[in-house]
Amino acid sequence: MSALKNLVPARFLTLSAHLVIIITIFWSRDNNVKSCLPLEFTEEQFKTEDTRIVVALSVTLGLLAVELAGFFSGVSMFNSNQSLLSLVAHSSASVSLSLFVFQQWPCWTIWIIFSLCSVVPAVLELVLLISWK
Repeated sequence: MSALKNLVPARFLTLSAHLVIIITIFWSRDNNVKSCLPLEFTEEQFKTEDTRIVVALSVTLGLLAVELAGFFSGVSMFNSNQSLLSLVAHSSASVSLSLFVFQQWPCWTIWIIFSLCSVVPAVLELVLLISWK
């Protein structure tokens, strides 16, 4: 039982860290898009990559909202499997997104981070929310 008590604050912290990094990337989106593009790029290339990043970050924020709703409602707060999965996924997302910003990874890598670290825990959170009585 003590391990479960330690998962709850750790999960909250990793969810918060992921949220803060996503918001930070939104604020500095212009610089992140420019770092993904070649040195000489057209305005159309910039708009295309900017739209892709905005979509990925917006959907990630939506999925984080779903997870936070399930967490704060108590549906999954004390579910150890969901807590562990969420802890691993969001800590991985936080580290990966930090590396995305600092090492100037290509823009398509945000979709891999999104699919592995945001979609999987959010889908399982939705399953828990739907099956909750």
